[in-house]
Amino acid sequence: MKVTPMKRALSGEDNVAFMAFHPMDGPLHASAAFEGQGSCIAEARDMAVGFLTRMRTEHGVAVSQRALELTRLVVSELVTNACKYAAGPILLDVRIAGELVEIQVWDCDPVLPMARAAEAGRVGQHGLEIVMAVCQGFEAMREPVGKRIIARLALKDDPLGHVTKRPVGHQATA
Repeated sequence: MKVTPMKRALSGEDNVAFMAFHPMDGPLHASAAFEGQGSCIAEARDMAVGFLTRMRTEHGVAVSQRALELTRLVVSELVTNACKYAAGPILLDVRIAGELVEIQVWDCDPVLPMARAAEAGRVGQHGLEIVMAVCQGFEAMREPVGKRIIARLALKDDPLGHVTKRPVGHQATA
């Protein structure tokens, strides 16, 4: 696998370091490390959508507009949670895994996220519920330091226009 540095920083800031992985024999993916400050949310979204756009244009990977939009949403929610609840760095990895885009977010807080029960009057704190509803797969696991969240989204829409759902019996776990 050939590893190529993409950028040291965005917009002249030093709170993000990108490293792109261009495979010769491995999976298509890109990774970024962020300091966990507020501006990293937009930078993470841009990195993820930019990666999928490059995969579509440069590698011919079928990526629907819906997949781009949902990737933007999922990355935004997961990185926002990492910034909000974990003090310290955040790692983002976006990869093509067959017919799916796999989004991995690592942070240094070991507490696993929990989707809250629906409450009609609750304002905010619906991000994890939304992520779990739109994903084909969701995992949250403790790591030796912190935790890793993995969300999987379909890269393309059903040919008949149906939204790809989770396989029957598949449960999102947290």
